[in-house]
Amino acid sequence: MSRIGKLPIPVPAGVTVTVDEDNLVTVKGPKGTLSQKVNKDIKVSQENGEIIVSRPSDSKPHKSMHGLYRALIHNMVVGVTKGFEKVLVMEGVGYRAQVAGKQLTLNVGYSHPVTFDAPETISFEAPAPTRIVVKGIDRQQVGAIAADIRAVRKPEPYLGKGIRYEDEHIRRKEGKTGK
Repeated sequence: MSRIGKLPIPVPAGVTVTVDEDNLVTVKGPKGTLSQKVNKDIKVSQENGEIIVSRPSDSKPHKSMHGLYRALIHNMVVGVTKGFEKVLVMEGVGYRAQVAGKQLTLNVGYSHPVTFDAPETISFEAPAPTRIVVKGIDRQQVGAIAADIRAVRKPEPYLGKGIRYEDEHIRRKEGKTGK
């Protein structure tokens, strides 16, 4: 039995979960609405305020889909109640971020500023000039946009300059020894 797939998903108050005939799971909550198409072999049911995900057999594809769809549905429930956020830190002389409306502008040592437009479900914050917070209800979208921002100037191992996640550790390298 899948360790992740067999766990029931608790549905908090204020959240409604619907499953239609095409196995489309829709989760509505205080922060918004998310939906996910589930494979026809995986059964999603709601019992006693919990969502149960089950599979028809112990074949390898069914086992992998069992845990996957349970995790995706759980992330949707958490997203519409609490939301997700990724924090990025900029290190470097003159590196700074500014938020104007739904647009993030980065000055990271290029001859031009780099701008990002936020999709409708994502918001940017810059509590300090060198910190960026990406918030949203869809975990995959928050992670993808944070990865795109990090890819503008990846952290380099010699001086540690660049954009990194807050909890990311950069392995530093020693420079050349002059002789």
